[in-house]
Amino acid sequence: MSKKLVIVESPAKARTLSRFLGSDYTIKASLGHIRDLPRSQLGVDVEKGFEPKYVVPRTKSAVAKELKEAARKATSLYLATDPDREGEAISWHLMEVIKPDGLSIHRVVFHEITPEAVKEAFKHPRTIDMNLVDAQQARRILDRLVGYKISPLLWKKIQRGLSAGRVQSVTLKMVVDREREIESFVPVEYWSIDAEIAKPGAPKDKFKAGLVGMADHKKKLEIHNQAESDKLVAALQGSAYAVAKVTNKEQSRSPSPPFITSTMQQEAGRKLGFAAERTMSIAQQLYEGLAIGKEGAVGLITYMRTDSTTVATSALEETREYIKEKYGADYLPPHHRQFVRKVKGAQEAHEAIRPTRIHRLPEDIKASLNRDQFRLYDLIWKRMVASQMAAARFYNTSVDIHAKSNKPVATYLLRATASTLKFPGFLTLYSESRDEEDPAKSSLPELNAADKLQLLGLLPEQHFTQPPARYSEATLIKALEENGIGRPSTYAPILSILKERQYVLKEDGRFKPEKIGFTVSDLLAQHFPDIVDVGFTASMEVKLDEIARGEQEWRPVLEEFYKPFDDRLSKATETIEKVPDEEVGEACPQCGKPLVIKSGRHGKFIACPGYPECKYTRPLPGSEEEETDKIEEACPECSKPLAIRAGRHGKFVACTGYPECKYTRPLAGKNETEPEKIEEPCPECGKPLVYKAGRFGKFIACSGYPGCKYSRPILKKVGVACPECGGDLVQRRAKGKRSFYGCANYPKCKFITNQRPLTQPCSACGGILVYQSKTQAKCLKCGHTEALAEKAEAVAVG
Repeated sequence: MSKKLVIVESPAKARTLSRFLGSDYTIKASLGHIRDLPRSQLGVDVEKGFEPKYVVPRTKSAVAKELKEAARKATSLYLATDPDREGEAISWHLMEVIKPDGLSIHRVVFHEITPEAVKEAFKHPRTIDMNLVDAQQARRILDRLVGYKISPLLWKKIQRGLSAGRVQSVTLKMVVDREREIESFVPVEYWSIDAEIAKPGAPKDKFKAGLVGMADHKKKLEIHNQAESDKLVAALQGSAYAVAKVTNKEQSRSPSPPFITSTMQQEAGRKLGFAAERTMSIAQQLYEGLAIGKEGAVGLITYMRTDSTTVATSALEETREYIKEKYGADYLPPHHRQFVRKVKGAQEAHEAIRPTRIHRLPEDIKASLNRDQFRLYDLIWKRMVASQMAAARFYNTSVDIHAKSNKPVATYLLRATASTLKFPGFLTLYSESRDEEDPAKSSLPELNAADKLQLLGLLPEQHFTQPPARYSEATLIKALEENGIGRPSTYAPILSILKERQYVLKEDGRFKPEKIGFTVSDLLAQHFPDIVDVGFTASMEVKLDEIARGEQEWRPVLEEFYKPFDDRLSKATETIEKVPDEEVGEACPQCGKPLVIKSGRHGKFIACPGYPECKYTRPLPGSEEEETDKIEEACPECSKPLAIRAGRHGKFVACTGYPECKYTRPLAGKNETEPEKIEEPCPECGKPLVYKAGRFGKFIACSGYPGCKYSRPILKKVGVACPECGGDLVQRRAKGKRSFYGCANYPKCKFITNQRPLTQPCSACGGILVYQSKTQAKCLKCGHTEALAEKAEAVAVG
């Protein structure tokens, strides 16, 4: 029977949607982009109006074939990719690849994966918005032109493996410029003087007041050195103190708006210690849907790539209803708050990041989430609820104190301040990381104008001005957003690339540029000033926004950018000289040329500059490879000593005669013993089987390798029978080291589950129970949930 075909990006999203749409729909996942520009070439015909050449990657050919086959059997096609430009482009690429002749095509958009939102979206489908597609195409082509044109130049003039990017390079320059500010900063000495004061006869109620200046001058007094400080301390020591003025003022503090992408990444970094990439990965899981008890799989938050603080009216009403029930009418403002961002390019048609249901409390669903998922959901939930709570009210007191001195004759002004929390409002539930200090701790005794005061002591203190701090992930994302660089979907990838390319390292949680980062940034700033200019990059983002709104055509924007860029590229290719490698002060033992430090895919190493004629290399002193030792064994092929080396998949044994002799074998153990044998012959050649280690962990293989290539995974029985064939269930490991459980009779029986099976059977039907939480299990057969016994907890597998 023909069905309607729905295509989304991920299997998790597909599983969640399948619960809402029913049996009339077949749901397939494209696993991200189905086609893209080719990796091996530029893929853009500049002469033909920047015509892109899209290809289906080899890794996606099977997916494309499956989707085409599904489309041929469908009555209509619904493209339900994410509600942003990239999602729109994925839908367009899917349509172009599938080419469903005569099939009606619909684009459905929803910002949360809940039954109500999904069904409403399917009632009101639309066509693909080509303005959004063109904006995404323009961004992709711009990034390709910059990356594929400049990166080869960096490889040729500096070293292999480097890259440049339209947004990446300006971000690197911001980090480099900040480091240079720090390096060139000259600290300036200054002093402060605090006085410990109390009412006469009440030393227990002492408080501090800071010296501000002279009573008859509004200008703040600057104290430059200890000599000036000592002079003032002497004058204040013999002064008479009295209250000149007391000012009381009530002040309110309103809550912050619900999260957008950048503020979520910043706050998760400060409060939870999450990197931006980790935050987005967890948010993606919460958005696409997780199994929540009897409710089943459902999206827990709205779409997580957004720069809008707008919130749906229904969500505002639900939030206000919860606040009134939980905290009372005093905590509910008269009207709901709507936060409008005054940032050019903010997409107000989108929503802020919020829970899909406020009454889905974090503590109620904690058992269904892992630790990271719970912590991020809790943060998002609290931020949303707090945004609609009443403002916090503070009682601020400022006391001006006059100190009259006779030697010299002068009146000095000191000031003491205090803030008392009068009504907590939203602070009952949530405070931003910058508000973590308790504002109610500071206090002053009751004071009135003309009250006499007693000096208890003076506290002069030396200070030095501080340089600007290095960027953390949170502050760098904030700077990118404030300068209009990048968009919500680009912040996390930008930071990841800078770290992967080793342009920067993280020191105490902050970005410090490496030497190669300085070199690349300086070269780009000299020869491609527009590429690393904050204003130019921000103006390009504005143009991309205009394309998305249909106010500009994408090809003229690319033409305007490319001509001056190409001219600079041609000039740079001719004029940039090769940046010399750092010499180590030692001659090559094979050809006599001075050895240099090179960088490769596994880090830095020492090499001969005469490559490829001379191939001498050795590890850099102090590196992991350099610390490996020779072992007491000769190479079976050339008799030279064997040594332990480090490669992309860990340590291994290799001949020291490389590259002439290429003998290698896996490292058997810590002391390099023979591979551990098992009491079983190889079924193909009869030689003993041994345990070996590979890129995905240990496995069983024939000791006769490479003559015999028999191998099999190590299967760990879990003590539970397969519900389909009665065979043993075993623990398996997929790529990425993620465990799952399947039948030992695979491929004859293809039963698998990602959930941990328990030996305790279901009390309702006798089926297999799988682990849900420390206190709860669920039956795979009937769906029954029951409490875990202590015995069952003890035998849980995994």
